[in-house]
Formats: sequence, C-alpha cells, structure tokens
Amino acid sequence: MGKPPSQFLEIPDKNAVYGWRGLIIPVLAVLVIVCFLLDIAFGSVSIPLKEVARIVAGQGSENVAWLYIVQKIRLPKAITAVIVGCGLSVSGLQMQALFRNPLAGPSELGITAGAGLGVAVVMLGGGGSASLYAIRQLGIADSWLLVFMASLGSALVLLLVLSIGGRLRDNIVLLIVGVMIGTITLAIVSIWQYFSQPEELQEYLMWTFGSLGGVVQTHLYVLAIVVALGLIVAFSSSKALNVLLLGENYARSMGLNVARSRLLILISTSLLTGSITAFCGPIGFVGIAVPHLTRSLLDTSDHRLLIPATCLVGAILLLVCDGIAQLPGTQAVLPISVVTSLLGAPVVIWIIVRRNNLRTAF
Repeated sequence: MGKPPSQFLEIPDKNAVYGWRGLIIPVLAVLVIVCFLLDIAFGSVSIPLKEVARIVAGQGSENVAWLYIVQKIRLPKAITAVIVGCGLSVSGLQMQALFRNPLAGPSELGITAGAGLGVAVVMLGGGGSASLYAIRQLGIADSWLLVFMASLGSALVLLLVLSIGGRLRDNIVLLIVGVMIGTITLAIVSIWQYFSQPEELQEYLMWTFGSLGGVVQTHLYVLAIVVALGLIVAFSSSKALNVLLLGENYARSMGLNVARSRLLILISTSLLTGSITAFCGPIGFVGIAVPHLTRSLLDTSDHRLLIPATCLVGAILLLVCDGIAQLPGTQAVLPISVVTSLLGAPVVIWIIVRRNNLRTAF
C-alpha cells in the first residue's frame, strides 16, 4: 500500500493558487528584476544602475567601455543565472515530489554526475577537454550534441535510480543509492581523466567548479530553448506532481497514469539538468535548497503555485550568488558552485535538524 501524505508533503489545497499566496508571485518577479540589474551593475567595474537600465533597455550609453561590459559580459551572464536558477530549482522540486524525499535533488541523486559523464564523452572522446574555453569554441551543431549527451547521461542515471527505487521502501536508503550511483559515474570520468594529458586535467577541474560566464551569446540560445522546453513539461506535470504526493498507489486509484507522469518528469529533469550542467558545469545545492525555501515562504505543496514561485526564487538566489562570486571591487571571481554550496549547505542542515529524524518525515 502507498504511504499517506506526510507533514512535509501535505495534501495540496485546491485553493492554494488564490488568496495572499498569489500576490507573492508579482513580488518575486519584481525582486528578480532588481537583482538582475544589481548583478549587472556590480563587479570589478561598478556601473550606475541608471546606465545599466538604459543599456538593458537598448538605449545604449555614451561610455563605450560600460556598453561593452554590459552587452558582451555581464548581460549574458545574468541571463544565464536566471536560466540556471529556474532550471535547477524546478528539477529539485520534481525530484522531491517524485521520490517524496526532502533531500532529493539533481546532485544528491547522481543526475548531475550523469550529465557530467555525457559531457566527458563529447569533450574527451573527441580528444579535447571539457573546459570553459573548449565549450566556448563549440559551434551550434556541437552545442546541441553536448546538450543531447548530457541530457542522455542524466536520463540514464535517473532511470537507474527509479528502477532501484521501485524495490525500496526506505527513502534514506534510496538517497544513499543515488549518491553511490553518482560516485560510480564520477569514478568512470576520473579513470578517463587519469589517461588524459595534464593540461586537460587542469581544464576539466576548472569546468567542475562551475561558471555562469562560460556561456557565450551564441550558445545562450541553445541553453534557453532546452531549459524552456524542460520548464514547459514541468508546468504541464504540476497536477500529476500534486497527486504523486499521495503515493503511487493512491495516484493510480485516482486515475493518474503514473508511468506517463514519471516519463514526463524524467524528460523534464534530464533536459534541465543536462543542458545546464553541459554549459555551466555542476552547480550543487540549488536543486535541494530552493524548493524548501519556496515551500516555507508559501506554506503550500500545490505545484501549480510552487513551480512558478520556485523558478523566481531560484533565479533570485543565482543572481545573488553571482553577485557575491564577482567580489565587487576586486578583480577576483569565485566559482559559482562554491558560493551556492556556502549558501545551500546550511539549508540542508536546517532541514535535517528541523526534521530530527528523516525516517519519520514520510
């Protein structure tokens, strides 16, 4: 028999999309715009917000240097931050609903590692290296190939976790299995790296740190299209995610095609995680932290509201992290995954302490 809904994943309120919760979406949208402009304004060279707004609006600027910095460097990076924040956050939200596990996420279940294996097949298999420089040199055709292989790697790992999860009743054990699958995947990539040249090892290490600045304008279109497709599939699965909170047996009794719903979630998560990891490297803790922050903010488990809110909160978080990573006033730039880990890890600790015993949370 399926398990009843828990305190963490309560039965969705059919009226959750109305009332005061609906007002939060416009507020979050305004915060995204504010953080977007601030992220562009601050860095090694500070640019007045008024000038940033003019340049973003297409009105240009008399300062040629500011115009170049915004249009060629900071604007693509800020757009990438929004895309990455939306994609990874929704991926984590779907995984937590599908597995009914508060600690499920793309990184924790090995999905990100599977995407990394797909990237290694393309970059290392061709005699190159999976570095940010190498990714920048890819043509459009190679970009689509990179996204396809990364998404395929994500899908294969997720399929494996789902197949094993069907035989397990313990969410904690399933999480451990996901971590082990990710470890095996990383070990395969490490063996590949062992036989690579020292220069390739260094460049691959830089890729593993994660970066929002590695996506040039040409490839930003590819990333945006794939993530948009993944988000559309996720939005179309919102009602199915609500029903899955009750458990698969309950979902079947309510007429839900569980196999079809799981397939759609698999496709969405693979597209989102695979494409983002391919161009930006592995970025951890976003997928696990943002859904919890959004649930705490809205006090609901209705995915009709959670999915758009999670997108906006994820975009805000990545823009803030990117602003911190730029270390305004200095020439140094921190890897984005380092900043997301520093902000996301305390959220995970908070989840564990708050639940006290994760076994009793479901």
